[in-house]
Amino acid sequence: MKLKTERLILRKPRMSDWKDLLEGLNDKELLKKVIPFEYPISKEDILEKIKVIMKEWKKEKKTNYIFSIEVKSENKVIGEISINNLRKKHKTAETGSWINKKYQRKGYILEAKIAVNEFAFNELKLRKLLSPIFVENKPSISVQKKIGYKLEGRLRKQSICTSTGKIHDEYIFGLLKEDWKKISSKLKKELKEKIKRLEK
Repeated sequence: MKLKTERLILRKPRMSDWKDLLEGLNDKELLKKVIPFEYPISKEDILEKIKVIMKEWKKEKKTNYIFSIEVKSENKVIGEISINNLRKKHKTAETGSWINKKYQRKGYILEAKIAVNEFAFNELKLRKLLSPIFVENKPSISVQKKIGYKLEGRLRKQSICTSTGKIHDEYIFGLLKEDWKKISSKLKKELKEKIKRLEK
């Protein structure tokens, strides 16, 4: 399975992705906020992670879709984006993502999120997406608000960050299908304009 956008391919991971993933994940600041790994990460950690994700993709009844984000022009994996904890009966799921620091502020994460939201609401027929975020993770909070997520609550002392051992409160953001329909056209237009500016 692949989701294609103007600049990206969102696809199943491959074992050959390990170098790109290792490069992106060996970022101490990133691991403090979003990723459940110790710092520094080893090649073995990444290979094991890819094996686990590949097993998920082979399941007939999937509850997780974890995509590698590949830049078409470079054939390079710059991050991951996922639909997790899919509850088909309730038509809900959680989302998460990360991106290599070198590729931030170029619209890639917005481009990937638009594609995944379209897949979630139109192909998987979900009615709501949830996104748990450490309260300190201001960049991710900003992105979620931009794409229509609403703050629904705060979970106190919810998660322990593996890389630091620190306990974090989490915000829970939610996006309803009807709210996505209202904002998606505007976001797609803004993304196209940003891509044009970057290409100049």
